[in-house]
Amino acid sequence: MSEFHVTVVRAGESAERTVRTGTKAWELFADDPDVVAAEVGDQLVDLSYKLGAGDVITAVLIGSGEGLAILRHSTAHVAAQAVQQLFPDAKLGIGPPIEDGFYYDFDVAEPFKPDDVERIQSQMRRIVKENQQFSRREVSDDEARRELSDEPYKLELIDLKGSSHSDDTEVEVGADQLTIYDNVTRDGSVAWKDLCRGPHLPTTRRIPAFKLMRTAAAYWRGDDKNKQLQRLYGTAWPSKEDLDTHLEQLAEAERRDHRRLGVELDLFSFPAEIGPGLAVFHPKGGVLRKAMEDYARMRHEQGGYEFVYTPHISKEQLFQTSGHLEWYADGMYPPMHLDEERDSEGNIRKPGQNYYPKPMNCPMHILVFKARARSYRELPLRLFEFGTVYRYEMSGVVHGLTRARGFTQDDSHIFCTPDQLAGELASLLTFVIELLRDYGLEEFSADLSTRPDNFVGDPVDWDIAEAALENALQKSGVEYAVAEGEGAFYAPKIDVHVKDAIGRRWQLSTLQVDLQFPDRFDLTYQTAAGTRERPYMIHRALFGSIERFLGILVEHYAGAFPPWLAPVQVVAIPIAERHGAYLNQLAERLRSRGIRVEVDDSDERMQKKIRTAQLQKVPYMLIAGDRDVEQGAVSFRYRSGEQDNGIGVDEAVDRIVKAVESRTNV
Repeated sequence: MSEFHVTVVRAGESAERTVRTGTKAWELFADDPDVVAAEVGDQLVDLSYKLGAGDVITAVLIGSGEGLAILRHSTAHVAAQAVQQLFPDAKLGIGPPIEDGFYYDFDVAEPFKPDDVERIQSQMRRIVKENQQFSRREVSDDEARRELSDEPYKLELIDLKGSSHSDDTEVEVGADQLTIYDNVTRDGSVAWKDLCRGPHLPTTRRIPAFKLMRTAAAYWRGDDKNKQLQRLYGTAWPSKEDLDTHLEQLAEAERRDHRRLGVELDLFSFPAEIGPGLAVFHPKGGVLRKAMEDYARMRHEQGGYEFVYTPHISKEQLFQTSGHLEWYADGMYPPMHLDEERDSEGNIRKPGQNYYPKPMNCPMHILVFKARARSYRELPLRLFEFGTVYRYEMSGVVHGLTRARGFTQDDSHIFCTPDQLAGELASLLTFVIELLRDYGLEEFSADLSTRPDNFVGDPVDWDIAEAALENALQKSGVEYAVAEGEGAFYAPKIDVHVKDAIGRRWQLSTLQVDLQFPDRFDLTYQTAAGTRERPYMIHRALFGSIERFLGILVEHYAGAFPPWLAPVQVVAIPIAERHGAYLNQLAERLRSRGIRVEVDDSDERMQKKIRTAQLQKVPYMLIAGDRDVEQGAVSFRYRSGEQDNGIGVDEAVDRIVKAVESRTNV
């Protein structure tokens, strides 16, 4: 038997190994239970892969991004096997890994009930204990059709092979060889099989910890014209401890859910009479939003931005020029046909035209730039607007404030000369990070999305834009990853991500160098030499949208906002009715210093008033009784429950004003 050399890479360290013909990848890692698959070149493979001369074999660890996806996809197969063993008439949809878990879709006679989910999970545990092997084999299209003749959705996927599709069907079919994975028991019999590209764990016993989470209705391949299936969601982790941590985080996320807190704190609502994804802000939510916006306005003024205001609707010609009707029509609300005039006999005297609610502010900001001739002396021109836009999200996608149909973007568009581009992007990114820090967010990372295979424009312009974006990232010191080929077809961009108080990652700010709009709208400025040149255009949304950012802040702070943002900063609580006048005078003094204060003069007992203020997460409570009135003092109570008694009124006012004006986020 001949021998040859391979290179083995684990955790960044490489070593050359001599192996015999027929050696499989698992033999290289037999003593390492953390290795669940391998990468050969740029291809992920099962550990059953037969090594070839010169192969570079990189270990895929279960805790890595690829390893977690393999673990979760393997667990999805076990879930599907369990479902078909318990519900033999169930037909299989697809079962991809997703962030923090997996799902699998089924066509079943009746929706899954809670008892069904428990039975499925118990059956999964039995399958895991059986230590079934995930065994890959290649099949022709015809062989796959014969073997899966009772699975109509799998047959449809086989017909999709080689076509472009934007859903999760890539886990099963692509452009290459079809493969089926058999779940093989210890006696060599096939317990179950599924069409799948893989790779998978070596055996079901390598699934350390999992849990089924919930069920939901889902249209086949995400199209509401197709049949509605039952979706089973689950999660899987490298250890029981990891699973417990995840479940604890989910419980904490549920406690912090901005939709629930929005109701409890009387901040906003989504009236059914208005429609999904369209929020109404109540007075307290309005105060919170105003405080957030006012600070952002002040910082933008200091940063040299000029404020503009633009309409909510526009003629369709504007969106034809911008390309939105070509690229983005599915995400826009339908048009309103207006301006048509008819004579007394009903004949059209003046044809009407379509108006669209705007999905983006950029075309209108471009018209501000074009309103008159521009000189290089005016550049960079930084336009800023809190501009409300409307996007038709599917009802199943709408999610409170974080995925709405109507929302207000903190939208900025910067027009600059080519020489100014690099410096402008660097200062923009610094501005973004500093402002997000001011709202209490501290952990940042970024993605740099570069030129895709299908792009428009001059490659030289792309190179310049990408280099300027990367230079901005390097100067900022923010950790970033290059997402090769993930840019839009018309522009590269930076996406800034933040971590909230419980470690969740949110995509927030975007900086994009637009290589198309200046041409589409024929934008020019006069250079120092008197010639006309195209400006560079930068799109910048710092919060993404006011609504989404506010929802993130609600969850980040669990509704307990720092004093400068809190809708109500102080509640004054009289112990008896006779103490109300004293506290009302104190409240007026605080209001004169810009403090948002309420006096609770209800008939409730003092302890109930304190409890109500704490539930409303008010930062400070000022309590007064007979002795306090006599001494010109108050009991100063914090949201945490700590209390300082006998604090003079002057000191109490100073404490509150100082805390609010300092904008501390503690």
